[in-house]
Amino acid sequence: MQNLKQLGLDPEQMLADLPLFMNRIIQLANEIGISLSEYTADHIALRVNSRDIALELHKAWLAYGTEWSKTLINGRPIVVIGFDKPLQVGDWTIEALELPYPSDKVYPQQGWEHVEFVIPGNAMSIEQLQQTINTTFPTLDWQQLASKGIKVKASSPAGEHERLPNPTYAFKKDNICIKLHSHSLAAVIASEQQ
Repeated sequence: MQNLKQLGLDPEQMLADLPLFMNRIIQLANEIGISLSEYTADHIALRVNSRDIALELHKAWLAYGTEWSKTLINGRPIVVIGFDKPLQVGDWTIEALELPYPSDKVYPQQGWEHVEFVIPGNAMSIEQLQQTINTTFPTLDWQQLASKGIKVKASSPAGEHERLPNPTYAFKKDNICIKLHSHSLAAVIASEQQ
């Protein structure tokens, strides 16, 4: 099996790629018509296509933090690792890494995939979240997104013991994704432990 370094997925390589990835996130935000500099970059997520690679990454990233949770969501484990030293990138301090074990979907590119931002507003449903986003970003033109090649997906992913709904809007283009939600991952995980 190829090792993480050969695949460009070793944590040190990924951390070196982080500023470039965040620049792509900022470019996508600009295309969407939103500015995220004032909002918390709650966590960053990566995607891989093999369970073996996910296991290796899981072990490798534990050198950088502590496992906050490992929850089954849609039938596969999603691991959240809280960084011992949060990642500082541009305007943001990122506290956690989300590592989903692969499903049967194959990603064209393995590595960083999305950043989730907390848009305060306590939304408990997709409808409430859309209202919060419209209020927060009044210049966002939902109708223009498709013509720019930006796919929009609303979802309400939930772990088996979550008590705090966390509806999410995902904006995706060219293997880069921005997700907006109302509650931090730390708050959602805390709701599982109640």
